[in-house]
Amino acid sequence: MNPISLVLNILWIVTGGIWAALGWLVAAVLMALTIVGIPWARAAVTIASYSLLPFGRRAVPRDEFRGREDIGTGALGWIGNLVWLVLAGWWLALMHLGLAIALALTLIGIPFAWAHLKLAALSLWPIGREIVTDEEYAARFAAYR
Repeated sequence: MNPISLVLNILWIVTGGIWAALGWLVAAVLMALTIVGIPWARAAVTIASYSLLPFGRRAVPRDEFRGREDIGTGALGWIGNLVWLVLAGWWLALMHLGLAIALALTLIGIPFAWAHLKLAALSLWPIGREIVTDEEYAARFAAYR
């Protein structure tokens, strides 16, 4: 992680990133309690990690990044995302949207508001996404530039 990402991540945590990560962890626990929700719980824990330290990382479609489809990127992934949207995605997106609006009201909070908007979009359709560092992304797609 480069120094700028480190500083931004520390400021992110102080300005509410911890609450976003806790929201994702609550969703993960609730999904895990249902037993059938364990695949969604795993995705929620992964995104909780991302929402705690978003700078220097990005969410990418797993099939594009890995170069192959899997169970989460096909029809079952689509159904899983639909179930997620109904059960948890909409309220996590609302949480991120509310935090984005609050942070956008200040000039210094605009980069953090933008990060919350990206997380709000990810909240709606997280299955089949992978969290990678900017370096991993650049290395994977360097040939396409």
